Amino acid sequence: MNQVPAQLETKSHYEILDGLRGVAAILVVTFHIFEAYANDNRFTQMINHGYLAVDFFFLLSGFVVAYAYDDRWGKMTQWDFYKRRLIRLQPMVIMGTIIGALLFYFQGGTLFPIINQIPVWKMLLVMLVGFTMIPLTPGLDIRGWQEMHPLNGPAWSLFFEYIANILYALIFRKFSKTLLSIFVVIFALLLIHYTVMGPQGDVIGGWSVDKTQLNIGFTRLLYPFFAGMLLCRVGKLIHIKWAFAVCSLMIVIILFMPRIGGPEHLWMNGLYESFCIIILFPLIVSIGAGGKIKSKSGIKVCKFFGDISYPIYITHYPLIYLYTAWVVDNKVPMAYGIWVGLGVLILAVTIAYACLKLYDEPVREWLRKRYLVKKA
Repeated sequence: MNQVPAQLETKSHYEILDGLRGVAAILVVTFHIFEAYANDNRFTQMINHGYLAVDFFFLLSGFVVAYAYDDRWGKMTQWDFYKRRLIRLQPMVIMGTIIGALLFYFQGGTLFPIINQIPVWKMLLVMLVGFTMIPLTPGLDIRGWQEMHPLNGPAWSLFFEYIANILYALIFRKFSKTLLSIFVVIFALLLIHYTVMGPQGDVIGGWSVDKTQLNIGFTRLLYPFFAGMLLCRVGKLIHIKWAFAVCSLMIVIILFMPRIGGPEHLWMNGLYESFCIIILFPLIVSIGAGGKIKSKSGIKVCKFFGDISYPIYITHYPLIYLYTAWVVDNKVPMAYGIWVGLGVLILAVTIAYACLKLYDEPVREWLRKRYLVKKA
């Protein structure tokens, strides 16, 4: 039988947005490295707002999903859409979980005392469930941090990413720009209410299966993802020179900004984070989508950053568990430990690139041919 590609026509990439996703992913790894010296104090830690990169990822994702699929629903079913998203995301979810399992028992000590008490069968069970993205309740916690994915913490954001994709396919793709705008405004108000009026003054959280953490997760997800979708539909892009450099600098400044207001004025930091997520991140995406890179070297840099962005995000944290346990258990000073941290960053990039080339791309290509090619 002849093979007819069910793959939709490939659209051009926004090279700068790919590059910015990579910049944010590198900053996430750096943020987690410095977090080992924060003594669990959100007011003094370095790269203080590094966690906002997740909210930036959600906005980028909403923009890219709308760009890639909004005009294609006449050519594909919902199941076609779900298959494409699973093929894009799920292989690296599995790899990140495997890496987390391989390094798990090396992380035991004073920081994670229960690890040494966890039987292998239970760890393997958690790994198998992790492959499916089904969140675990605190009753199956094997680390002590009550994460829904205790072998690979950042997978919590992929859980919410999948929920956003399902909501998009079932409901939001059918909305007019006006109706979508109304929901985006409502989601923005919910975000402001939580960050300004809430108990933390920030959006930190979302990785546990309990009422409070799930509320944080959905609050972080709903505005940026659907605001990104709306931004794509509106199509108001900003064209400036040096767009990649300008946007990268903006991201660095936003994430490096020290905590504002202190414990006495939590609302001040909440207002800052709301401003970043609601105003500045869409501005960055608008500039990035409207910019052009003319030099071959610039295109290569953005492509490399974009290629490793997802692999490094979803595979780096088992290294962070190990690194943080080493710092805390041995009371390692930053002046010494940060050089090891630099090695962790280099190793994380290396692992991400190796996973991309040796595993992710070949597996996705096989899955594409197996499930996205129809027989004529």
